[in-house]
Formats: sequence, structure tokens, C-alpha cells
Amino acid sequence: MDSDPRGIIITTTPSVEGRPVTAYLGIVTGEAILGANIVKDLFAGVRDIVGGRSGAYERELAKARDIALTELHQAATAAGADAVIGVDLDYETVGGSGSMLMVTASGTAVTLG
Repeated sequence: MDSDPRGIIITTTPSVEGRPVTAYLGIVTGEAILGANIVKDLFAGVRDIVGGRSGAYERELAKARDIALTELHQAATAAGADAVIGVDLDYETVGGSGSMLMVTASGTAVTLG
């Protein structure tokens, strides 16, 4: 569970222990897409791969995940939520040739008692 300094809780669990849900405000989402150039550049930097892992690629994925979660947080704030429960992170390739990577964060915005 992650708690924001402004008080919004973002969690993958279906509830917040000790805090009953008082209202369901709807689904909120955040998305980030890494464009073809970024993906191409990352694959071009294969020499960065150590032990089967690419540090550059992992950093870009972390950046995209942070963007998606920030957008999720902003949507929850706009909805007047205290928390987002049941958060799911999804990673997919998109585009005609799968040349872009999309990271999506979604969950249910709620108010808590």
C-alpha cells in the first residue's frame, strides 16, 4: 500500500484495513505510452544488458509506471477520493508493429470512513 503525503491511499488490495468504504466514486485510470523512438533507442542500447536485464529499459518502464500512477492519483483527487483500491498495473505493446509500450494503472476511487 502506498500513501501519498496529501492523504490519498493507493493500494492493490480490495479495501483499506480499518477504514470502511463510504462511497464508490468510479473507476480511475492513468496511462503512459513509450513511443517507437524510445523503444528503438532502448533496444539499440543492448550493450547495457547485464545478466539478461537492461538497466535503461527498466528505468524507462519505471518512469512510465510513475507517470501512469501520477495520472491515476490526479484522477482520484479530481473525483474527491480518499483512496484508490484494487489498483492494477498493465504493460502492453501497441501500434501496428507493436512499436510502442503502454503502461496502464486503473482502480476504484473511494471515500473512506
